[in-house]
Amino acid sequence: MKRTLRYLAGTAVTAAVVGVATVSYAAPAKAPHDTVTKAGAARVAAAPAWKARAATTVKPTARKNAPTPRIVAPGEHVTAAPGFQLWLTAEGKHWTTPTFPEPQFRSVVDGNIDPNTPGVSLQSETTENRAYLSGLYYGGKGTASAVEIQTQAGTVHGRLIELPGRPGWGVWYATTHLEPGGDPVDFVSQVTVRDTEGRIYARLTTR
Repeated sequence: MKRTLRYLAGTAVTAAVVGVATVSYAAPAKAPHDTVTKAGAARVAAAPAWKARAATTVKPTARKNAPTPRIVAPGEHVTAAPGFQLWLTAEGKHWTTPTFPEPQFRSVVDGNIDPNTPGVSLQSETTENRAYLSGLYYGGKGTASAVEIQTQAGTVHGRLIELPGRPGWGVWYATTHLEPGGDPVDFVSQVTVRDTEGRIYARLTTR
């Protein structure tokens, strides 16, 4: 059975820091005043009251009851799939995969990550038909809520786990089908962790 291991780490910089918007909106240009006819003004004035009320009450979609990370005890094993287990200690992330049953470790205290800067890491193992994906997230503002992974198979939604006491970091994980003939090295193109308000908590782009 072929397998491919890949470890990546990235630091996310929010759009506010670099001055680049992540989403663009096109606003319609206002027509000159002299193009508004009396008939047009009358039609606006005659618009049903319920439409006017709807226009004034529309608000951005709120994330009510947004999920938060599952809180696990130090050393508590979480099974993401048969043979794919993860557990956390104060020192970092531990995990096993079906074709690599010996525990692997990613430290959060060895100086390789900056807990004050938003970041995401990626550790992946792919076999002939499955991808086992996980990594650290850390340093973002707010409370982490969800993770989206852009892959060759499409968008995959994973899960988050953290230790008690808001340590400032956690672990995301997901599994997905690997398409026949897909490139296991470049299987993941982006990992985005969002907060409970739907904003970017941290992001990693691999290419």
